Amino acid sequence: MSSDEGAKRFEIFGPNNLEEKKDSKFLKFLGFMWNPLSWVMESAAVMAIVLANGGCKAPDWQDFVGIVVLLIINSTISFIEENNAGNTAAALMAGLAPKTKVLRDGKWSEQEASILVLGDLISVKLGDIIPADARLLEGDPLKIDQSALTGESLPVTKNPSDGVYSGATCKQGELEAVVIATGVHTFFGKAAHLVDSTNNVGHFQKVHTNNIYFFLVSPCLVIAISVIYYVICYFA
Repeated sequence: MSSDEGAKRFEIFGPNNLEEKKDSKFLKFLGFMWNPLSWVMESAAVMAIVLANGGCKAPDWQDFVGIVVLLIINSTISFIEENNAGNTAAALMAGLAPKTKVLRDGKWSEQEASILVLGDLISVKLGDIIPADARLLEGDPLKIDQSALTGESLPVTKNPSDGVYSGATCKQGELEAVVIATGVHTFFGKAAHLVDSTNNVGHFQKVHTNNIYFFLVSPCLVIAISVIYYVICYFA
């Protein structure tokens, strides 16, 4: 493939990489304090100050501090679990090949893997990380380690005309291959998209979740109204 044709296809298909979302960890942590369970705990903390002892007695700071500590611990555990899952995905993305050997303008050269487009001819040899989904051409079979993608514990044999996945590692052999998918269209890219799409819930789940929220939030509203009413009456 010529460099000009590669540039044209690059404009059509885009770079051979995955977009990495960068969210504020601080805002994400605060998000774990804004849910029905947290609302109940926060309301209980307010009650500990305003209603616990009543009269002219001092607020019940011990209960207040205890509830706040439990709220922070609960949010921290949830944040760490989600952050670890994000670190795992980031580690997999970091394992993608940064460079590859590609045939352009009749010459083999080492290029950034992000420039690969459909139809590019790449060279795969021992120790190489596959830079994009590709189909093997004529030659001897390869041994490919794709455990990070498919969970297979042992390297698998890939014969000519077989497909290899982006992110897999060549453990034996050397062969040329033609790129058939790049970026988000690779097996790895589709898997990452599938993980993201799990956040989209169905209609039944939305209705069920809304019902749970209603039964959890309603007592909180009653408590809040009671607190406001008590404060108004007390200072009146």
